[in-house]
Amino acid sequence: MPETWEKPCHDIRFISTGGGSIFRALCVANRDSCTMEWRADGILLAVRRHGEAAAIVELFTAERGRHVGVVRGGASRKMAPLLQVGAQLDAAWRARLSDHIGSYTVEVQKGRAAEVMDNRVALAGLSTVCALLAFTLPERAPYPALYARTIAILDGLGAEHWARAYLLWEMDLLAEMGFGLDLRTCAVSGVVEDLAYISPRTGRAVAKGAAGEWADRLLPLPPVLVGAESGLSGVIDGLRVTGHFLETHLARSLGDRPLPAARQRFVEALARQVDR
Repeated sequence: MPETWEKPCHDIRFISTGGGSIFRALCVANRDSCTMEWRADGILLAVRRHGEAAAIVELFTAERGRHVGVVRGGASRKMAPLLQVGAQLDAAWRARLSDHIGSYTVEVQKGRAAEVMDNRVALAGLSTVCALLAFTLPERAPYPALYARTIAILDGLGAEHWARAYLLWEMDLLAEMGFGLDLRTCAVSGVVEDLAYISPRTGRAVAKGAAGEWADRLLPLPPVLVGAESGLSGVIDGLRVTGHFLETHLARSLGDRPLPAARQRFVEALARQVDR
């Protein structure tokens, strides 16, 4: 429950939302106006030009989720090169009313795209993470655990075994959105051994001996999804599984929209590495 402090002579209220983020509502005496403000770190998910020099940006913050706002001058020669997808920003949001789009004042803390510009696969991975979040997250809904995992995956761009970490991040994203896979026991028999398939409808594991005549209708269960060590080809097998649930479950729940093309480009980039 947020704590509120009031100063009646100026009718100023400060509301702490936790996580280092502070929301302020300032009502000026004798004026029918109210200014809503907060400040937080956030990941830049998307940016598009707005008018001649402004930009509309989408940030992902721990306590406020995906939040849209206008950056004045964001499309200028000075700011546009800094507002790259994946960048870590110190952002202050301000609007007259809470349901307004509002405006951002931002300062770039870390520009991740520049750090992996020479690594096409890592750059494709960065674009995919941001595109999936912009596609998936409801506006202004907090996902602090997913935010922390996203920071970790972005800060590890290009590291060894990064593709496997990305696969597990997709598993986390599905779980946060209510479409998590349950691979602990067989959905038919309850056993924990010899798990070989996944139900494409429920996301539950199925043991080899319990699949019976339904085996050809089930998805194969890649060992990497149950914690086994795996090379890049095994990771790609895992991404085929998570891709199925992203497309047929998550995307359909969002109005049957197609997944961002960035994800398929990323998977194809990984596959080319295997073929070398």
